[in-house]
Amino acid sequence: MEYELILKNISRFIDLNPEEENFYTSLLVKRIIGKKDFLMRPGEIIKNEYFIVKGCLKVYTIDSKGVEHISMFAISDWWTGDLSSFLTEQPTKYYIQALEETEILQLSKENSEVLFEKIPKFERFYRILYQRSLISYINRSDQNISVSAEDRYLYFTQKYPSLLNRVSQKDIASYIGVTPEFLSLLRKKMSTR
Repeated sequence: MEYELILKNISRFIDLNPEEENFYTSLLVKRIIGKKDFLMRPGEIIKNEYFIVKGCLKVYTIDSKGVEHISMFAISDWWTGDLSSFLTEQPTKYYIQALEETEILQLSKENSEVLFEKIPKFERFYRILYQRSLISYINRSDQNISVSAEDRYLYFTQKYPSLLNRVSQKDIASYIGVTPEFLSLLRKKMSTR
């Protein structure tokens, strides 16, 4: 079934009958993002929420020195986007770029409102989704300021084991907040233990 993964994701928090499932999936738009293509760029106002069916995206900013800072990888069965831009209709500061060909399902803000009106229990689903997103953001921020680079790398290997061979060492280094050279030394040190 084309929408099996997203419906399974939703069923973790709310129960839908077949009619509700059909209505929900009728509001979704399927897109394929080619490898290295952008889903969004700074300055755009984000009008959709995105669910990853397959593939991998990276969410990042670029600082004034041109250094890339990856805040998250979005993989199959994950949601991504810029919630702030989506809710406030202010321009995003993020890039979202495909690291490999990626299939997504998107739900527009307008369709979200229709959905909440027609099937109010979706408000519960998205509230839980947003709460979990906030908790994840807080934990990631805390980790970046209070955890060693080695422990951040170990956490990455546990959180994203499938990505170790799918993304570049440069991207992993950016995610954990070190240079690629430092990551190489760190991995070498860890392999000799």
